[in-house]
Amino acid sequence: MPATSQPHPNGRRRTYRLLAAAAGLATAGAMAAALPADAHDGKHSKPLPSRYQDVQLLSFNDLHGNLEPPSGSSGRVTELQADGTTKTIDAGGVEYLATHLRQAREGNKYSITAAGGDMVGASPLISGLFHDEPTIEALNKLDLDVTSVGNHEFDEGAKELARLQKGGCHPTAGCYTDKKFKGADFPYLAANVLDEKTGKPILKPYFVWKKKDVRIGFIGVTLEGTPGVVSAEGVKGLKFKDEVETINKYAKELQKQGVKSIVALIHEGGLPASGAYNYNCDSPSAGGGISGPIVDIAKNVTPAVDALVTGHTHAAYACTVADPSGKPRTVTSAASFGRLYTDTTLTYDRFTGDIARTAVRTANHVVTRTVAKAPDMTELISRWNTLAAPVGNRPIGYISADVPNTGTESPMGDLIADAQLWYGRKLDPETDLALMNPGGVRAGLTYAAKGSEGDGVVTYAEGFTVQPFSNTVNLQNFTGAQLIQVLKEQVSGANASAPKILQPSANLTYTLDLTKSGADRVVTDSIKLNGAAIDPAATYRVSTNSFLAGGGDGFTTLGQGTGDLVGEDDLTALEQYLLANSSAAGPLAPPAAIVFSIMIYPTPPAGVWVRPTPGRGPPLRMKSCVSSRSVPAGA
Repeated sequence: MPATSQPHPNGRRRTYRLLAAAAGLATAGAMAAALPADAHDGKHSKPLPSRYQDVQLLSFNDLHGNLEPPSGSSGRVTELQADGTTKTIDAGGVEYLATHLRQAREGNKYSITAAGGDMVGASPLISGLFHDEPTIEALNKLDLDVTSVGNHEFDEGAKELARLQKGGCHPTAGCYTDKKFKGADFPYLAANVLDEKTGKPILKPYFVWKKKDVRIGFIGVTLEGTPGVVSAEGVKGLKFKDEVETINKYAKELQKQGVKSIVALIHEGGLPASGAYNYNCDSPSAGGGISGPIVDIAKNVTPAVDALVTGHTHAAYACTVADPSGKPRTVTSAASFGRLYTDTTLTYDRFTGDIARTAVRTANHVVTRTVAKAPDMTELISRWNTLAAPVGNRPIGYISADVPNTGTESPMGDLIADAQLWYGRKLDPETDLALMNPGGVRAGLTYAAKGSEGDGVVTYAEGFTVQPFSNTVNLQNFTGAQLIQVLKEQVSGANASAPKILQPSANLTYTLDLTKSGADRVVTDSIKLNGAAIDPAATYRVSTNSFLAGGGDGFTTLGQGTGDLVGEDDLTALEQYLLANSSAAGPLAPPAAIVFSIMIYPTPPAGVWVRPTPGRGPPLRMKSCVSSRSVPAGA
């Protein structure tokens, strides 16, 4: 089912109209084989309801509280053109998402809206400052029917997630308005998240959507590896089960209840072959397909499940992956931050209660900003921005140009690492270096003013969008051998299949050899601090955040440090660094972009990449080229 499939000119096709029409009208071959003619009762000329009913499934994922249009690259999508070129389109913002969804529903009496998790968490200030109550309110207005939990729903723990579901004022912050927070109108599904004491799901495992005689079940799971990407406190007392095992279990339970049409909402995803949202995923050419964890999940989830709505990787795809019986099944993801939504047609068979798989159609659509804003969302944003303004509008620094968060090693990640080294030395002058996890860099900084603050001004709200987790800055001691092991853990162990490259402070340099595999990719002899080789027996003082200091993201060695010293939160460190190192007259320049050069040997080995040796100033950082699209063949 290519993502480039076009919608019917009059909205979603009504199968019964086609089938009741004159015999001269033709349908597609697959539909003709799958959908027999309507039945009549034999006594009256009026036909009975059609055997087949098109059901519209609108879906999105990874909103992360982005109520306002995301800035920079986070607010754009890439579109593939007919001539093979690409263009970028500004996208996102719930004022526009609401309009697009409402327009898509027009003429579709059977329409469901579902989501694939991470609706909240790592949110901009307008939502994060208020513990994401504004986002839940917005999702209620979007008429969301159901969502899976994602890993970020656990950023503040299971009790806070339960409050978002059921309502009530925050236990410490209290009520933000004169109205009590009512919670989500839609169910959060957490089939594979169990209470360690009871062994039962902490929230509903599934939900059955009903309209007249049509019933469709939804099972919601998050990735089994959630504990590795969330702070230990957030998942305390919880157990995360295998996604496939859980979905298959509850699919059987739904079938026993007579529900045979089933959709899985899975907060786990894949990596598409193209960065364009509308590429042909099912093309047999090199430009098609997806890879990553969702592929194995899709291949093993029971054929009783008719479609998979996924997320987590912030990628866009609308693909088919064969189920265990060999039949194609749709697998979709709508990127992130409300920039896309997926429109899928599920043809429901009233005789069997199941979905006619041969008739499923799906495509991703851009949430463009060229449509009218939804007035109710504009009012919501204005109301919460008024409450956030005294905090969010405060200037905390100045930049001379955009500081993007794109790339394996991003300028924004480098800036944060430099800030945490600077802040760490304020706590302890013996601090040697800093390391930042890439997933903690949620956005970049844009030079253009977002409001009335002026170009180049960094506001607290913008800083909060970059670092919304309230992690503390932690100092720990490690041996040189441990530090080397930390760098190897970027590309081995839990991170072997999907490397997580730490963002380093400017004084740490090293080389990755992509012709090798696993830990061997890190060239040990190349690791240098301030130009000197790392001494395995020496002790180094390292500044990280509390997430990494707890061994998060698969960096188990970072959880073994000694001599802990805990500072303030990471956003405070960034704020203090910017205020000390920038001004209106002397804005901070973004860390320089890194350009690779090939390591020259008598016979240059393919795939060996190093930082160019600098002629002046501090050594350039390593931009570790680990993406399969940007390394030599065979790497």
